[in-house]
Amino acid sequence: MPGATQVSQDAVAPVARARAFAEPLLSGQCLDTGEDALVHADGVSAILAGIGAAPAMQAAAYLVYAGDFLNKPEEVVTKAFGESYASLVMHTRRLVQIQRAAREARVEAAQRSEQTERVRKMLLAFSRDLRVVLLRLASRLQTLRYFAASKRECPQSLAAESQQVFAPLANRLGIWQIKWELEDLSFRFMQPQAYRDIAKALLETRVVREQSIEAARHALHEDLAAFGLQAQVQGRPKHLYSIHKKMRGKHLALERVFDLRALRVIVPTVADCYAVLSRLHEKYKPVEGEFDDYIARPKPNGYQSLHTVVLGADGRAMEVQIRTAAMHEHAEHGVAAHWAYKEAGARGYAGVSAAGEFEDQVAQARKAVLRQLLAWERDFVEGDIQSSVAEDGAGLIAKRQSPAASGETAPGAFDERIYVFTPQASIVELTAGATPIDFAYAVHTDLGHRCRGAKIDGVMVPLNTPLKNGQTVEITAIKEGGPSLDWLNAELGFLQSQRSRTKVRAWFNALAQRQTIARGRESVEKLLQREGKTAIKLEDLAGRLGFKNADALFEVVGKDEYSLRNIELLLRPPTPEPDTDELLAQRRSRGSSSAPRGGVLVVGVDSLLTNLARCCRPAPPDSIGGYVTRGKGVAIHRLDCVNFRQMADRAAERVIEVEWGGSASGPLDPKGKGRGPALYPVDVVVEGSDRQGLLRDVLEVLAKEKMNVIAVNTQSVKSARSDTAWMNFTVEVADSGRLAQVLRLLSQINGVRSARRK
Repeated sequence: MPGATQVSQDAVAPVARARAFAEPLLSGQCLDTGEDALVHADGVSAILAGIGAAPAMQAAAYLVYAGDFLNKPEEVVTKAFGESYASLVMHTRRLVQIQRAAREARVEAAQRSEQTERVRKMLLAFSRDLRVVLLRLASRLQTLRYFAASKRECPQSLAAESQQVFAPLANRLGIWQIKWELEDLSFRFMQPQAYRDIAKALLETRVVREQSIEAARHALHEDLAAFGLQAQVQGRPKHLYSIHKKMRGKHLALERVFDLRALRVIVPTVADCYAVLSRLHEKYKPVEGEFDDYIARPKPNGYQSLHTVVLGADGRAMEVQIRTAAMHEHAEHGVAAHWAYKEAGARGYAGVSAAGEFEDQVAQARKAVLRQLLAWERDFVEGDIQSSVAEDGAGLIAKRQSPAASGETAPGAFDERIYVFTPQASIVELTAGATPIDFAYAVHTDLGHRCRGAKIDGVMVPLNTPLKNGQTVEITAIKEGGPSLDWLNAELGFLQSQRSRTKVRAWFNALAQRQTIARGRESVEKLLQREGKTAIKLEDLAGRLGFKNADALFEVVGKDEYSLRNIELLLRPPTPEPDTDELLAQRRSRGSSSAPRGGVLVVGVDSLLTNLARCCRPAPPDSIGGYVTRGKGVAIHRLDCVNFRQMADRAAERVIEVEWGGSASGPLDPKGKGRGPALYPVDVVVEGSDRQGLLRDVLEVLAKEKMNVIAVNTQSVKSARSDTAWMNFTVEVADSGRLAQVLRLLSQINGVRSARRK
């Protein structure tokens, strides 16, 4: 038939052309395992052919390994074979390189699981192109075959990775041929003694077992034919790892493993499957609890078959699988059986846009694969990989199905994630559309805050560039700093991850909180300066006010949510309430002096004891008021004094009118030449930038203005913005009006921010 000849030639041509291209590059070259590179490529291509992969896939096996010996593999392969092959070569080579690095790294036992997880995510990262996954499965199987054939010792890390990652992946994709061989070879290298024990036991009974299986097969075939059922009956092999697992899991001796003798019946239709089952249970006695209907309830990866165990004519157990030819093809080759690569080879899949019915087939097949890969990933996350591996001969999923692994999983869930690499070959999982800033925050929060630039595959890109699967991302960061407010602008597209946005907002919230606390601390410290209570510990003050710590107090003060008056009331002891009959207590004679004590005259009252209040230190010509105290006469306050206003609010009846008397005389001077005018102490507060010599400059001005300084108290306060010097002076003046000129002169001193009367 000319048409068949043409198809055959079209199928062979890509493989032969790729091998001819790769042969001069691979000849004489060895892989890191010691295997000849060309022999390895031949083996991979043959394995792919065995599972029904398209010729284009078989050809790709040669190009992937040839790429290791080209200067610019992507460019060369693109020119010679097209972009589809170049993409496959680039992605597969990157996987190989990172897997090698993971295996060569010397890690502790506790870190090995992380290495396994890394390899698993690498496979997921490129799963949108199933060719990459199939190539890696075939390559790993060929590597294990090489170690077995050469009788060389296989690295334990490689064998463990094959058993824990690659075999379950083949299982999820339903590729039984690769799955069981990967498991058997890994079992052989990881547990050589157990492998030899089972192999030896099976070898000793092989002839008898084969004769028994053949007799049972022939008898069943004849019986079904006589019953009018067209069926193909086969003896089914049982691989060693499955036997070992069943013996260990169910604590069985080898002779108690039912499916050492196993048959497979292949029929044309589903109805024939149930007819065969009915006839089988009629002819032989079924074993209770050993029947499964995977046709009515397929396994998550699409596997369908009827499984039953019956007692044969000799009374020994025998497992039988019943399925249609289509079910058998899927069970043997899994996703490779229905993936549209065969048609794609001629129609241009991954190179030219597909259309019509073919496009729909590709989309549906891709969704099915992604659904399986997502379920496979969840197996690992839930730690159920051992229990989810099937114990049946088809190497599919276990009887126990978790909701996460069910066929109801939405295929779109997998499309919402991408996997990219750090320069150190670590895998980072991100949401689809993530940017380099999202990547930086996924690696470390501090790296995200300090991120200022990025390279994708060695090329500088804007920070709002969407990332794609398999890219290598390198972040440029400053030593110190924080994020930009622009990153939170959704229209600019800097952040796609909610986790990243949350971290940026948290940074700005923390910054605002620090500024609020600093503002509140400054206000509280100024109050303590004014009150002369700088010795009080801030933590103690906060505790007395009912706050957890000082920062909690500073925060509410900085937000203007807590009045400083509450602190003033705490610092100032309450004035004792006098008896009502002491309104005019402590009368005494004024003597012959016309000036009242302190130069104050109480209106309407003669010879009443007066005292100038220390809180506001009044001096002429300040407006003043009097407050009758218990046992100390009348306290004289400035009318603008906070304490005076509060006492007047509480006991207005104790407030009396006072005024400054005539010019009072001061004491005799040291030489006895007479008395000068009365002097009044007043408090002056100077705030300035802390610098050397500031106190000296202030005292020079006071001395020049003939201000007698009777007390000085200074303090330096360090804050985030600047260092502040607080200076409190008590000076004597005859007239407070004279003080205004002195304060103006003090304010003109370099570094002085303010000078005021307290």
